[in-house]
Amino acid sequence: MKTVLITGASSGIGREFAMVFARNGYDLILTARNHAALVEVGDAVTALAKPPLLTIPCDLAQADAAEQLVHQLSDENISIDILVNNAGLGNYGQFSEIDWQLEEQLINVNITALVRLTHLLLPAMLARKSGRILNVSSTAAFRPGPFMASYFASKAFVLSFSQALSAECRSHGVTVTALCPGATRSKFAERAGLDASQFLKGKKIAEAAEVARFGFEALMKGKSVAVHGWQNRFLTFLLPFVPRAFLLKVSEGVKRRK
Repeated sequence: MKTVLITGASSGIGREFAMVFARNGYDLILTARNHAALVEVGDAVTALAKPPLLTIPCDLAQADAAEQLVHQLSDENISIDILVNNAGLGNYGQFSEIDWQLEEQLINVNITALVRLTHLLLPAMLARKSGRILNVSSTAAFRPGPFMASYFASKAFVLSFSQALSAECRSHGVTVTALCPGATRSKFAERAGLDASQFLKGKKIAEAAEVARFGFEALMKGKSVAVHGWQNRFLTFLLPFVPRAFLLKVSEGVKRRK
């Protein structure tokens, strides 16, 4: 049986990924910083499918968290066949006014931990000539985002990084997929402070379970980039043809405070 490691598995898309992989018979390694919520997800998964399961509390915003996580897996002789880099943070506000510690945590989780976990686990996949990596990016990756500058930029990094790795690894039996959902029903908006903006007003909000199923199917098909929702796919297709200055003006307007 194959084993999947899912980061940020305590809620939202990460929680639903756990459910999808459990239904498909995978052994699960779930990690998140919220221990209590992680235990609840583990209980739900066990009731659903009873797969071999390990929950590991881990705050990927902390230095060396990725190394400690992989060392623990190594100590328990656990080999990872699929890596789902789902953990992510977002901050909303004027960049100059956002607390630096929050911005640093965002960069550590959205970029550093994702790259480090990939770097630690990819060599074994290449050696086996078998493995899959799913990096959760966003439709935010396709444009700049005033008032969420670091978040949008981090997702652009994830998209570019994933596409490059996909090209490097495909001929070696390993696939890398960038999942790009749009607005999704989860606790992310509340945590990021988006409830104080116009950003989600009037938007169709996808369900996390729907996004997770879509991401799982894209991963299994070995897609390099998977944009969820036909409207999002249409918009991301059009964006390269829209003047950057206009994009910035529109993006600034929708994310200003109410």
